[in-house]
Amino acid sequence: MDITENVFKLADEIGPERVVFLYEPRTQMKAIVVVDNVAAGPAIGGVRMAPDVTATEVRRLARAMTYKNVMAGLPHGGGKSGIIADPKTVNKEHVIRTFARAIKSLEEYIPGPDMGTDESDMAYIYDETSRAVGLPLELGGIPLDEIGATAYGVAVCTEVAKDYVPLDMNGASLTIEGFGNVGRPTARFLAERGVKLIATSDSKGTIYNPAGLNVEELIRIKDTTGSVINYKDGQVLKSTDLLMIKTDIFVPAARPDVVTDANADVVDAKLIIEGANIPISETAERMLHERGILVIPDFVANAGGVITASVEYHGGTETQAFERIKSTITRNTKEILDAVKNEKTYPREAAVRIAKQRVLRAMKYREWM
Repeated sequence: MDITENVFKLADEIGPERVVFLYEPRTQMKAIVVVDNVAAGPAIGGVRMAPDVTATEVRRLARAMTYKNVMAGLPHGGGKSGIIADPKTVNKEHVIRTFARAIKSLEEYIPGPDMGTDESDMAYIYDETSRAVGLPLELGGIPLDEIGATAYGVAVCTEVAKDYVPLDMNGASLTIEGFGNVGRPTARFLAERGVKLIATSDSKGTIYNPAGLNVEELIRIKDTTGSVINYKDGQVLKSTDLLMIKTDIFVPAARPDVVTDANADVVDAKLIIEGANIPISETAERMLHERGILVIPDFVANAGGVITASVEYHGGTETQAFERIKSTITRNTKEILDAVKNEKTYPREAAVRIAKQRVLRAMKYREWM
């Protein structure tokens, strides 16, 4: 099965509306853009840069953005793009600008930062196309990573979900997979709420201390040495060992499909808040639910970033963004978990049903329907 056939195998009544494969011969820039649905407005979705990004991954992420944006009540549809390159080894500005020129005519897609890209990259895209979100402060943007917009939403979601476990956040243990742009501020926001970080990981390994890790010191170590494993007061384990650590709250905050059917049985947590996009396969989520682990889906839990991006795009402020994140994620988390309780279903099934209904209602207002 070729990549085009594989992407369209996942098509349904919502989308995708457009799948674009890009290749620039001189620089050999390769990228995929998926505009999933624009019924509610132009699609907002991040630009992911990784050497192993695939068309299927971008397709799944674009659908997650459609659901995320409609659940947040934003005037935007969902899209996503992936540049097939290692951001650490390429001339990043040149690759990003080449990509931006290639999507300039794709006006229904508004790029934002994602794994492997940041505010500077969005500035280059904006310079080439006059449309991007997550811009630097100097260009009038609300820097998503700097203020921890996604992480703030994860913390808000945790506050709501803990009542359905139930779980006392004061002294609750926390593990975070991926101590990066989402993982670090998540640790901070949850520490402010009394949660104790006991383990976290990056590509080099896991650092673990059941008595607790000093979040600020850990951030300093990560920034100065490049890895959490250089933190002195803890046990160094393999990256994959993080999943086996017994914890109250687990936040996957990095790569897709960290938890799958193959390893879902080793996860030992009470509550999982998906800080990353598609970090757990759908079948694994169901398996975890059947084991009594409450899993809040990505497009509900980590919508803080795209909410802020939309507020920025429409001329709002950082304060307005944080207020919108709190009210939206609180409302959506309660709605979904009440449905789980009353309908005897599991969180993703309830969330997808609600989101899909909203998208289909938006589509009815479009002439092409």
